[in-house]
Amino acid sequence: MCFMSSKYVYLVFAKTGTWLSRILYAFSGIKYVHSSISFDNSFTKMYSFGRINPNNPFSGGFVQESLFDGVYKKFPKSECMIYKVKITEEQYYALEDQINSFMNEKDRYRYNFLGLFGILLNMPIKRENHYFCSQFVSKILMESNVYDFEKTPELIRTNDLFQIKNKEIIWEGFANEYCIVPGNL
Repeated sequence: MCFMSSKYVYLVFAKTGTWLSRILYAFSGIKYVHSSISFDNSFTKMYSFGRINPNNPFSGGFVQESLFDGVYKKFPKSECMIYKVKITEEQYYALEDQINSFMNEKDRYRYNFLGLFGILLNMPIKRENHYFCSQFVSKILMESNVYDFEKTPELIRTNDLFQIKNKEIIWEGFANEYCIVPGNL
């Protein structure tokens, strides 16, 4: 009998207050328009596509974020919702490999601003080495066999990620008020 131990990955959904966040909310009505993925509940290393420099809204690409620094520090009233998702060890290591690949080549990646218009028009716009946050998160979840979305990653909105199985909400509130809660480890 083969025993596979369980691991966890964390999905972080945020409403940061940036001009892009406010515009996306105005067009979509989705509260949490930004998504990230993390391997631990300290949330000091989250991975996504967003602002490379918190002070420059036009410098977008693959980013390593912290719930307590960068954009979240610049916008202290950022709200978030955090899911803890139970996955297999195999899925965990597949996700980790993909993140490491993005990290090793992070200078190649850019933010897919055009892809956001594709979502509004329900027309996927796939550009090599260009992603927006929910496109990135859904792509690596799909390629790691964590979740099979009915849509292509180029059409995945943050609220589509809410449908993932094996999830548990561990936090909803202001990002700067999050603290590790025993039992949510």
